[in-house]
Amino acid sequence: MVLRSCWKSRHKNSCGPAGWIRPALLWFCVSQCVCGIGAVEESTNVVQKEAEFDVTYNDTVTNQNQTIYAFNHTISRNKTEGVRVTVDVLSRGSDSPILFVVRQKQAVLSFQIPLILRGLYQRKYPYNHVGRTLCQPPTRASSENQFFFVDVSTLSSQGTNYQLRVSRVESFTLQTDTKFSFTASPSQPQYFKYVFPDGVDTVIVKVNSDMTFPCSVMSIQDIQCPVYDLDNNVAFIGMYQTMTKKGAITVQRKDFPSNSFYVVVVVKTEDEACGGPLRFYPLRPDELIDAGNRSKLIDVVVTPAINSEVYVRGMLFILGIFLSFYLLVLLMTCVENKRMKKREAFQIAADMSPAETASLLGKNGDGQTPASAYEYGSFADNVSTLSSEAITDSATSTDNNYGYIERSLDAVGRSRHESLSSVEEDDYDTLEDIKSDKNIVRTKKYLCVSDLSRKDKRILSKKYQIYFWNIATIAVFYALPVVQLVITYQTVVNVTGNQDICYYNFLCAHPLGALSAFNNILSNLGYVLLGFLFLLIILKKDIVHNRALFRNDLNALECGIPKHYGLYYAMGTALMMEGLLSACYHVCPNYTNFQFDTSFMYMIAGLCVLKLYQKRHPDINASAYTAYACLAGVIFFSVLGVVFGKGNTVFWIVFSVIHILATMLLSTQLYYMGRWRLDSGIMRRMLNILYTDCIRQCSGPMYIDRMVLLVLGNIINWSLAAFGLLERPNDFASYLLAIAICNLLLYFAFYIIMKLRSGERIGCLALVCILFTAVVWGFALFFFFQGLSTWQKTPAESREHNRDCILLSFFDDHDIWHFLSSIAMFGSFLVLLTMDDDLDTVQRDKILAF
Repeated sequence: MVLRSCWKSRHKNSCGPAGWIRPALLWFCVSQCVCGIGAVEESTNVVQKEAEFDVTYNDTVTNQNQTIYAFNHTISRNKTEGVRVTVDVLSRGSDSPILFVVRQKQAVLSFQIPLILRGLYQRKYPYNHVGRTLCQPPTRASSENQFFFVDVSTLSSQGTNYQLRVSRVESFTLQTDTKFSFTASPSQPQYFKYVFPDGVDTVIVKVNSDMTFPCSVMSIQDIQCPVYDLDNNVAFIGMYQTMTKKGAITVQRKDFPSNSFYVVVVVKTEDEACGGPLRFYPLRPDELIDAGNRSKLIDVVVTPAINSEVYVRGMLFILGIFLSFYLLVLLMTCVENKRMKKREAFQIAADMSPAETASLLGKNGDGQTPASAYEYGSFADNVSTLSSEAITDSATSTDNNYGYIERSLDAVGRSRHESLSSVEEDDYDTLEDIKSDKNIVRTKKYLCVSDLSRKDKRILSKKYQIYFWNIATIAVFYALPVVQLVITYQTVVNVTGNQDICYYNFLCAHPLGALSAFNNILSNLGYVLLGFLFLLIILKKDIVHNRALFRNDLNALECGIPKHYGLYYAMGTALMMEGLLSACYHVCPNYTNFQFDTSFMYMIAGLCVLKLYQKRHPDINASAYTAYACLAGVIFFSVLGVVFGKGNTVFWIVFSVIHILATMLLSTQLYYMGRWRLDSGIMRRMLNILYTDCIRQCSGPMYIDRMVLLVLGNIINWSLAAFGLLERPNDFASYLLAIAICNLLLYFAFYIIMKLRSGERIGCLALVCILFTAVVWGFALFFFFQGLSTWQKTPAESREHNRDCILLSFFDDHDIWHFLSSIAMFGSFLVLLTMDDDLDTVQRDKILAF
């Protein structure tokens, strides 16, 4: 009976000339009657009005009277026109909100006023002014009339005044390369439609604002209803990202079957997601907080992205740049081989009598080339062998000679040479007296390279080859999980649409397949190509050196810096792995996987320092196991610093203490050339030295050069430790890398200075490499410090640093950093390889070890 009377009353009051309204009222009447069962049987006035666009309606609503506004809307298939509903509640203090329900042909939109939006910790922000854009249903007809209804109701017994206005959005469809400005707020979100023009498959949607705050969200959603355009649901579908002043999303046609999409802009209720301040916590959980004015003026523009031709041009450019290095090295190799053949010919001719020279290089009386000229190669080998044997015999007959001593392998025991793979460098020493002679030689005031290169060549070669095999093993075990992880990262980004996971330069992020920023990945190809080229160079030099040793060449046996190529192989492998892991990092750059980009940078810095030290201290250089264990400790602290180091005073105190202690221990090891022991008697020995050298008699340090280097090194490292402890930088991984680079540069500068001070010279090729590398490093660092993004800030703040592409419309500043830094690292390796070429003809007992 209640249901019947309710329907009769409403039908009587609401039926009129507009018979089309009766079916529309049926749903509303039935719902109201069902809700009224068991309540007081009293009729409620339902007022239906035929409403018009762009007219403001001032009405009052109570639980006794409800209003339905009916709008007639013409939809055209060839013209997209948005409809916007704006409501403002004039009277406040009502105990119940007003409910607005917009019913369309294929969608329903409902909201209440005051509109309650929640922030962090369940903060509640009320809004009395609400504006919403209606989702336009599709139509197949060229023109169709559709009706939609706005129902206004409340449960409050007090009359509440409101204003309702429905208007058309004329500029609802965005045009390509045309900027459009609008205002949005948390309760008045905005969205617009974009249709892909013919011939355009990818576009970049750029949203800009002069206002940093309030924080906002831009979203790309498919053309379907409902449109999620509130702070609490904008992340439900599509792609989205937070923004302050800048935002950009690359959109591809293949992701939207309708060849169109919505650009949704929502202003958040709080700024914490964009790095802004967090409001105070309310005293009562249900307390409503006034959000104030959070309107934001925003500009949006949609521009076409690059086409496939630009992709091909970018790939060809990077291949052309780095393959040209292969051609240059090949040309220099041919020139060097030709020069070496001429040098050998002149050297052989100088050792012969004039008659023999004429007979070998000239022609006989018949004008024919003598047959002996064709025996040039074997003759040169015989001459080199005879001369080297004579010098070796004279060297072993001298009692006080500390140069290279050629000894039979039987002297150290045949059992130890049965299998070189089982021989360890620490098992024995090739000096005559392992204990006394080693201490005597290595504690001389002025050491020569011959004093520190007395161990068997093949044992040392095996020792340094372990560097290469170890780093190759580390690379495989490290790279495989990294590749798996970044693929998972990219999958999560593609599935969830959350663009805040990865810190791209969104204004120059060109997708390819499932990858979001292919250009940042491609630009790392230089590390791999140049690393492989360096391996080829080392392989060629290794082969040439082994052939010289096989011929018993004097220069290879007795002169120059001892040639051990194991560390060079490790450096080339590390450069290739740096390229691979940097590419993996740029698949989805963020703070959790930044260690992928820096791990092999630590490796490269450490290997370069070891190689510099090995040049003149081959017998006492660190083993591969010790070196990689120390580098593993560095990476371990890098991970701890990224996870726990931000603002953690305890961590920084512990790290600074360990840093200083490690510096002191390494300084002691270098100063005494390893001739010291860390045991219970070290304090007694330290006090004894202080007493004898400082109190009993004032004497300076025995090794002045080493002391200067180590004092400077300690000053720099102590200063870096103090800086870290006081400033506590957020980017701990870069701070750790800065420590490694500073120590490498200090040691390299010391090496160059001591080399020049010792009367040595820097060869022409080495000097060219040094100057070229220094210039390239300067330009590379300039582009590195442009800072197109930073994971030390929020994703929205990071996007403020985004900039457009600057090279071929494909590469940005960071890509150029990849190009130049890979070239600079390759040049740095060449400097280490060629800087002592001037000593290739100098006896090792005349080359100082510093």
